[in-house]
Amino acid sequence: MKKIALVLALIASMQIADAQVKSPSAAKAAAEKAQADAANPKKNTKVATWIKLGQAYIDAYSAPAGNAWVGAGKQELALVMGSKPAKSEVVEVNGQQMTKDTYENCNLYFSANEVLQIIEVTKPVYTDALDKAYKAFQEAAKVDEKGSKTADIANALKDISGKLVQDAYNEYTFGNMKAASEYFEKAAVVSATKPCTAIDTNSFYNAGFTAQIAGDNDRAKKMYDICLDQYNYEGEGGEIYAKLADLCDKAGNKEAMKGYLEKGFSRYPQSQSILIGLINYYISSGEDTGRLFQLIDEAKKNEPNNASLWYVEGNINTQLGKIEDAVAAYEKCAQINPEYEYGFIGEGILYYNKAIELQEKAQSEMDDAKYQKLAEEFEAALKNCIAPFEKAFNLSKDDALKVNVAEYLKNATYRFRDEDANFKAAYEKYADIVAKGTAK
Repeated sequence: MKKIALVLALIASMQIADAQVKSPSAAKAAAEKAQADAANPKKNTKVATWIKLGQAYIDAYSAPAGNAWVGAGKQELALVMGSKPAKSEVVEVNGQQMTKDTYENCNLYFSANEVLQIIEVTKPVYTDALDKAYKAFQEAAKVDEKGSKTADIANALKDISGKLVQDAYNEYTFGNMKAASEYFEKAAVVSATKPCTAIDTNSFYNAGFTAQIAGDNDRAKKMYDICLDQYNYEGEGGEIYAKLADLCDKAGNKEAMKGYLEKGFSRYPQSQSILIGLINYYISSGEDTGRLFQLIDEAKKNEPNNASLWYVEGNINTQLGKIEDAVAAYEKCAQINPEYEYGFIGEGILYYNKAIELQEKAQSEMDDAKYQKLAEEFEAALKNCIAPFEKAFNLSKDDALKVNVAEYLKNATYRFRDEDANFKAAYEKYADIVAKGTAK
């Protein structure tokens, strides 16, 4: 199934198959008995009464799935489910093919390698079993004046939160972003409830992210604000600043957008999403783009030996069309840190993209003289990308990165393989690396 670009707190309930899992009817009967006890004034002052009720609701939530658990193998489940599916079919879920097995109370979705990915309950004992369980354990915490059951209550809240995250992930996979957002928020709220008090910033972030996909920008901003203002959580690489800036842009609040981007940039100058947002803002607003260089200079003062800041400056100049300044910034990276390959990669991509641009212009040019000039410029730019890419390839210790660089080098040297034996050898070398998928 497709994965989203920011962090999803994917929690699979890797429970061991338990022969004692209650049937839906037995789980409902147990819950009703526990409800009666909780309504009895002689019993509802006891912490055990509320813990029993909360656990009964958790059991009711789990009962329709029987002995199935996410992460189980298809053959393994065939032994423990106790019955065969009424129907088995191949379906497409969010762009991925899965095998869907239909049982009396649930549908099980298996990946291509026959591992259970989703449990979809079709006949729940209670539609809000986890909400009921959460309230029961809150009551348990209230009457547990001595704190004798603090650990039990905290573990139960953690269990409920994990199940809500799994529900959120399922809804996301099915494309139900509104429901996914609501489940993620519930999971975070439950996790933060005393006596558990585990702050699940990932779930708050995911609640915002899925709300944003659903088009509910007000809700998305609320969730991101909780992350930033209440828990000082900025997301991976400061991504929340970019998200909030995007929401402000959609709301027409350019000043707030600028504020989030500049603050995010001051905290995470290497963030490409924040950087591109800033560049686009200054270009579209007509404001002085010199502010971009002021920001990067401020970052350099704090980290004068950080070569990546010069790489960022090169990217800014590239976006602004200042090619010579971009190349100078990229080459400065190696002066600061000879082991830093990204400056060479930035320079190589700059020339490679320039070559593609010139090639496209040449293809549409009808005048022979102009075409010839564009073709010569294209070849010059393509040759210019080879040296920096080769330096990056030789410097990098990251095999996956080397393969990506080899892809560029394969394409560039292909053009010149018949005019020079060195280019031919280089083409064969890099083509072989790309074909194998490794530079080792």
